[in-house]
Amino acid sequence: MRQAAQTLSLQTPGPGLHEITREVVAWTAAQGMTTGLLTLFCRHTSASLTIQENADPDVRRDLEDWVAAVAPESAAYRHQDEGPDDMPAHLRSVLTGVQLSVPLIGGRLALGTWQGIYLFEHRRRPHRREVALHLLGD
Repeated sequence: MRQAAQTLSLQTPGPGLHEITREVVAWTAAQGMTTGLLTLFCRHTSASLTIQENADPDVRRDLEDWVAAVAPESAAYRHQDEGPDDMPAHLRSVLTGVQLSVPLIGGRLALGTWQGIYLFEHRRRPHRREVALHLLGD
């Protein structure tokens, strides 16, 4: 049993689903393992991770709209330290989560045909985000 760990540093242009599948797949392949489990962890409270369809961009837009409707910007929140998008970003992160696990089978991540890995930026302005990767396997 071996393990490997790395932190991906990503620059987001602003809110939305930003696909990171290529970076994650490339790093995983470079580890030379054939069977295992990859854990991804977003090191932030106002961004999150999700696995979602990567074929039709309307899926991403609909998800972004839905999350914004469920946790809208509002002056009613007590926590507004960094502006009106601050607390909604925390709520949106709770909805989608900050950790993912993806099996490694036959040297490949076991993602479905239309699945991609996304960093979901919930703040309006660009941010530097970190995603920790940990691969355990053979």
